[in-house]
Amino acid sequence: MATTSHLSLPRLTTSLGLLFMAGAAALLLAAAVQRPAPTLPFPQTAIVPAGTLLHRLDGEYSRAGQPVDAPRAAIRLSQPLEIMRYQVTAADHARCVSAGACKRLDTPAARGDLPVTGVSHVDATDYARWLSQETGASWRLPTDAEWAHAAGKRFVDDARGLDGTSTNPALRWLADYDREANRKAASNPAPRPVGSFGGNEHGVHDMAGNIWEWTQTCLRRVSLDAAGRTIGETSNCGIYVVEGQHRAPMSFFIRNPKAGGCSVATPPDNLGFRLVREQGWRDRLRRLLPA
Repeated sequence: MATTSHLSLPRLTTSLGLLFMAGAAALLLAAAVQRPAPTLPFPQTAIVPAGTLLHRLDGEYSRAGQPVDAPRAAIRLSQPLEIMRYQVTAADHARCVSAGACKRLDTPAARGDLPVTGVSHVDATDYARWLSQETGASWRLPTDAEWAHAAGKRFVDDARGLDGTSTNPALRWLADYDREANRKAASNPAPRPVGSFGGNEHGVHDMAGNIWEWTQTCLRRVSLDAAGRTIGETSNCGIYVVEGQHRAPMSFFIRNPKAGGCSVATPPDNLGFRLVREQGWRDRLRRLLPA
């Protein structure tokens, strides 16, 4: 009588795993063959570990009709964040303009090693789209929480620290004035070469220097009741959060923050940006494959 051979469960599992890895490798190889070779050097990036961030939420908050500080909340970022070490430079942006993918700036920088400034949210997203095409990777603006996570100890809490039960708006105006006057007295708005403000604990440079950076977070207006519960919220995606020495909401088309654009208190000195590299399916497959 012929004997029947049965494949054990561990052996079957191993075989299926090998088949999966072989298939994944084939997909990566096919993608590499089909994708055109990058035509630009890959930007320098830093990897910020995943973690929980105790973050003052973005948005304009009011309680019983009076402006108050936004609450702080624990936000979990479950994946490592890959972000540019430096802001996009004037030379970087000029290449995009030369390629016809970015609009020419009103006042281009005189030096290529300066961070690009005078850029709107539209300019920043145009550059992200062009860089994605040129490098074969996916680039985008960070969210407000991602920017704060990457800033680490350089993140500036913009709370005024006022009693939320106060009904005197002059106290908040005075707090804004004192804060902005002190900041202006201690800063020089002239852009400096990238790296001038040094790196933080994640190796990300120039966070909260004199360049405010665009994010992809839309402006939120949140209403709280007397007990601090949310009773209403609206979102305006014609206005985005910019991050720097303080938060500021800015209209998407504004290049010069001193021209207005719905900024809060003293406007930012300069508008620039840096990008996050989005981890795509190819990156996830690479993590599964043996080195």
